[in-house]
Amino acid sequence: MDQIVKVLHTAKTRTTGDREQGASRSSDGLLDIRLSMPGSARIGTNPEQLLAAGWSASFANAIALAARKWKITLPAKVSIDAEVDLNLGDGGYSLSARLNVTILGLERSVAKGLVDEA
Repeated sequence: MDQIVKVLHTAKTRTTGDREQGASRSSDGLLDIRLSMPGSARIGTNPEQLLAAGWSASFANAIALAARKWKITLPAKVSIDAEVDLNLGDGGYSLSARLNVTILGLERSVAKGLVDEA
């Protein structure tokens, strides 16, 4: 990994409670959510959904940066489906994740190159 030259942004949140009955709020107040377990009757989201949303949004930005570097205009139809699994194994809990990227309007080899660069 490259050495960090400059921190561009630090996100800050505070979570009270847990994933079943908790809440999370960002320091600027723009994120203010209730947490709940998947399948729960409680209205809220779960940490895996938040991780999937954040990772896919960041990856979309990385694709855009790669496209600018390659001097390619990205089509409007770039979408990323993120899947984050909460797993239970012999040693405890773990996460696994996948990103499925769709870039309509570019040749497959070019789209793959952008994803690899990102």
